[in-house]
Amino acid sequence: MTLPTDPAANLAALIRCASVTPAEGGALSALEDMLKPLGFSVERPVFSEAGTPDIENLYARRSGNGPHLMFAGHTDVVPVGDEPSWTHPPFAAEIAKGEMYGRGAVDMKGGIACFIAAVARHIDKTGGPKGSVSLLITGDEEGPAINGTTKLLEWAAAKGEKWDASIVGEPTNPEALGDMIKIGRRGSLSGSVIVNGRQGHAAYPQLADNPVRGLMSLIDGLLHPVFDKGTTDFQPTNLEVTSVDVGNPATNVIPAKATATFNIRFNDTWTAETIQAEIHNRLDQAAKRKKYRTGKKTPVDYELVWRDRPSHVFLTRDDRLVEALGGSVKAVTGRKPALSTSGGTSDARFIKDYCPVVEFGLVGKTMHMVDERVALADLETLTQIYRRFIEDWFERGLP
Repeated sequence: MTLPTDPAANLAALIRCASVTPAEGGALSALEDMLKPLGFSVERPVFSEAGTPDIENLYARRSGNGPHLMFAGHTDVVPVGDEPSWTHPPFAAEIAKGEMYGRGAVDMKGGIACFIAAVARHIDKTGGPKGSVSLLITGDEEGPAINGTTKLLEWAAAKGEKWDASIVGEPTNPEALGDMIKIGRRGSLSGSVIVNGRQGHAAYPQLADNPVRGLMSLIDGLLHPVFDKGTTDFQPTNLEVTSVDVGNPATNVIPAKATATFNIRFNDTWTAETIQAEIHNRLDQAAKRKKYRTGKKTPVDYELVWRDRPSHVFLTRDDRLVEALGGSVKAVTGRKPALSTSGGTSDARFIKDYCPVVEFGLVGKTMHMVDERVALADLETLTQIYRRFIEDWFERGLP
């Protein structure tokens, strides 16, 4: 029996599955074919929710006596974009100059391919780890993230699954393997501010109420002053206005409504609840700064709508997990990785409610781009890091 010890072969099989969100595309079947020869039991639950696509997920476990390590990731990928602009077909896994091209090569089929190869090598040489290993893989990370990891965790926990630690294989390294381990993430929250006015002719402003004036005042109130100066573990909280819209194609009509959408990434100075309260307060204060309309001063008439669910800030303080991974990275690459909380959100935001979690994977320079690709040498290096980590983490045992 041939074990999936070659990360490049594993990745090629996954890239050739066109698993663009929300399609499974054969990727979970390819994973199942790799995992069953290693002694994993495999389940593939499908989750549904009104207004969202059904998502097939995968949970695989190889049981043993000892602690339980979970590897988490996703096989869904973003669309290819302008396919004629690709140097090599996005789902062909072609190799050129020591690099494999394909959508998902680094985000994040490459990380999954390396972890499976690492487990396979460990089993081949030692018979397996002193405990349990599971893979929690979703097809909904690049999509709404509703029928994926969060429901898969709930489903597995309801079946009695418990984990002692998790590693998420997202591409965390900015320049070279060994640069960075993610030990937490900032929180994320999005909303829309809608200012109501009165539509009218641009030549007769005294008969109208232009909402754009009020919206500009509210945006300024959101942006100033700065929320904080950052903390020991996190960079400063930052709010970005991502869209301003009045839905008005006419140049001689004052619009009736103006909307601004924003996203805020907040550090551990705040919780989702306190940052929402701060934003409400800023908008209320800005709205009271009077604006002129028809010769009178009136407050801004606005409403605030929160979008989606907030992602909560978190920081992993599990020395055994962080030290085992950091030590493995340094032993293989010679680099001491930075412990970072930078970047956006990931499915680690869900996993942190069940066990300590860190993130470490490939170099992310080409993720989501045309010609996404990974160096074959990096696949081998990451596999060696994962294998050493598996050995070290299980050897350390539970505290």
